Amino acid sequence: MLGSISFIMSSPKTVLITGCSNGGIGSALAITFQERGYHVFATARDPSKMRSLEGLSRVTLLTLDVVKPSDIQAAVEAVTKHTGGTLDCLVSNAGRNHFMPILDEDLEGTRRLFEINFLGPIALTQAFAPFLMKAKGTAVYITSTSGYVNIPYMGTYAASKRSLEIVADTLRLELAPFDVNVIEVVTGAVKSQGQTYFDDFKLPEQSLYKGIESIVAGRAQGKDGTQRMDTGEYAAAVVDEVMKGTAGRIWFGGRAEDVRLGTTATAVPQSAMDAGMAMGTGLDAVGKFAS
Repeated sequence: MLGSISFIMSSPKTVLITGCSNGGIGSALAITFQERGYHVFATARDPSKMRSLEGLSRVTLLTLDVVKPSDIQAAVEAVTKHTGGTLDCLVSNAGRNHFMPILDEDLEGTRRLFEINFLGPIALTQAFAPFLMKAKGTAVYITSTSGYVNIPYMGTYAASKRSLEIVADTLRLELAPFDVNVIEVVTGAVKSQGQTYFDDFKLPEQSLYKGIESIVAGRAQGKDGTQRMDTGEYAAAVVDEVMKGTAGRIWFGGRAEDVRLGTTATAVPQSAMDAGMAMGTGLDAVGKFAS
């Protein structure tokens, strides 16, 4: 019996992270947690895209598409087999980046975006809540500064991320009686593979914004002049807060502190915020091509 207790006491803490493809935030978080002594369940829709994590000690690679109930159930079973039904930290990072003027949105695509960015993390939280309660653990949600500033061409993406943050805010209260901590990481610009998804970005032929397509595409591809935080530095900062037991909203990434100050300082008029966010987006030229 004493030997069993000793084993439990010496077992490493555990974390499950979604969206751990090479070069992204999830992968950097997995590496950092692993370096801090956690056993990491690193997940992605396609495990072949997690090659940078292969061979690391205390890392288990799992297939997990957050919109597939069967994948979530398989992840629950895998963690149960390893830990007996506890999990110290759940990081909902998986998400789809997206750029498109709202008038040009394909609504089926928008529904899919919300399935991935909003409903998927809720489903995952529901599945692993008993594990977090047993461990008195922490649920972490990676959200976005775009949910606080109305950035042109990112409206639906921003809405999906801000919606998730509202859920996280609510969960912080609803899970408190069970000693589960909740953190929302409001994320600014971070170096990742996200910008490579838009190499072939195109607007619909009938778009009112077709005349500035190159500007819209450039912003989707990260050519907006924003300085991006190193992914490893970002991951280290987030893991530091998790390990300190921080709760609530934290801000990391390029321009994150500027957004935080701008959205909390009552002295900043909305018109000034709008003007700043519209700068360099090409919207001043739209009228030339719409007539």
